[in-house]
Amino acid sequence: MKRKLLTLMLVLVLTVPMVLTGCGGESQSQVVKIAFIAPITGPNAAIGLGMRNSAELAVKQANDKGDLPFELELVPLDDASDPATAVNAVNKAASDPDVLGAVAHFNSGCALATKDVFHKYGLPAVIASAINDKITQDGYDEITRVISASEIQNVYAGDVATTKFGAKNIAVIHDQTDYGKTNAEQFIQKAQENGAEMLSFDGIAVGQQDFSALLTKIKAEDPEMIFFGGLATEAALIKRQMDELKIPAIFMSDSGIHTKTFVDIAGELGEGALCHGLISPIEDLPKGQEYIQAYEAAEFKEPHEAFGPFAYDAANIIIEALRDAGTPDRASVTQAIRDTEDFDGVLGKTSFDESGQTELNSVITYVVEDGKWIPLEKSSFKEQYIK
Repeated sequence: MKRKLLTLMLVLVLTVPMVLTGCGGESQSQVVKIAFIAPITGPNAAIGLGMRNSAELAVKQANDKGDLPFELELVPLDDASDPATAVNAVNKAASDPDVLGAVAHFNSGCALATKDVFHKYGLPAVIASAINDKITQDGYDEITRVISASEIQNVYAGDVATTKFGAKNIAVIHDQTDYGKTNAEQFIQKAQENGAEMLSFDGIAVGQQDFSALLTKIKAEDPEMIFFGGLATEAALIKRQMDELKIPAIFMSDSGIHTKTFVDIAGELGEGALCHGLISPIEDLPKGQEYIQAYEAAEFKEPHEAFGPFAYDAANIIIEALRDAGTPDRASVTQAIRDTEDFDGVLGKTSFDESGQTELNSVITYVVEDGKWIPLEKSSFKEQYIK
């Protein structure tokens, strides 16, 4: 009898760790993890922290609801807006079998660098705010995206610049990243189709602070508009220095500057700057107020920024997929995410097409007025800009 008891105890000792650990990307432990991979440090940290907080809010709400057969845990990993760092972060996430999904990336360069890694490990990633068209063009089941692809906003921007504002002579600056250069080139293509002339096409370095020499050259070209492909910090400095050099051109950029960071850095000289946001103002969305109130109640130290709702919906889509997958593993979660149809989130109702791209596409022209981004149609700049 004692021998049988000892044998049974030995079997249990050997078996329980295997059940709790899982293997091959499956998680049978009582904790299921969702990775969050975006800039927590570096020049875009303010945006990344708002995204992280939003993903954390989604996880907390799901745990508080208590209808899942496991506890959720968010695993924040910093990509620092750097592609090599992003690859290391995804490798780290993928090495943990309890990580069954990821909310990933603000920067297109990071998403382009990691999509093959997600595919290699079968780890599903919902891209929150990286917009380069190529991110979803390989047909990887693991890659879906809740934000519109870059071509949609840049074609719209090119149309607005030329048909609504009547700009025919445009100078273009880009930050030499995949994100910024692609946005600039797509904008140029549409603007030229509409008859505009590109006076110049100049690249600047991320982290550069003094643009006086470049802007002096551009001032001599007498452009009606300066378009910038890039992100908030450089955009804000360019806009400030345009005003300091008394360049009367309209300043327009892409959705990457649609942040509080731009307004904070540009200050009063940011007034009148234009960009193209990818959703209506959050407070005007059907579930926008609910999200804002929940975020404020959570007492995060950082604002959610414009891209917080994208991370929030991305996390909730993964959580819904975990719920639908039953006993989840990476393969079943990947399929459940792909099967998402009319997910009712802050952004609206999200479904994915065959490439994993959201079918929810909306572009709005925003302008800085009184230190805030507001829709151009609701601003006092409307009469000044629209011909």
